[in-house]
Amino acid sequence: MSQSTRDGRDWQPQFLLDIDRGTCIGCGRCFKVCGRGVMTLRGVDEDGEVVDLDEDEDEIERKVMVMDDDGNCIGCGACARVCPTNAQRHGPAS
Repeated sequence: MSQSTRDGRDWQPQFLLDIDRGTCIGCGRCFKVCGRGVMTLRGVDEDGEVVDLDEDEDEIERKVMVMDDDGNCIGCGACARVCPTNAQRHGPAS
């Protein structure tokens, strides 16, 4: 799906497709720049399972970003530009 900018230049949206839990450090930078609610912060327990943050704090080993409403992504790429670990994978709409 090719789009154009306001002045007519071609632009190809790159939608958020996945967040690598092994690479994500849960810093929240991507969450802060996304005004569309595409991602949310979750915990990872000792078994490697993603859990809500309201679970027992002692059970949470670390925090990671996960996809929450991927259909709301507009492909702007702001999240990719602020991710310090390149934990996200982007691509065209499928």
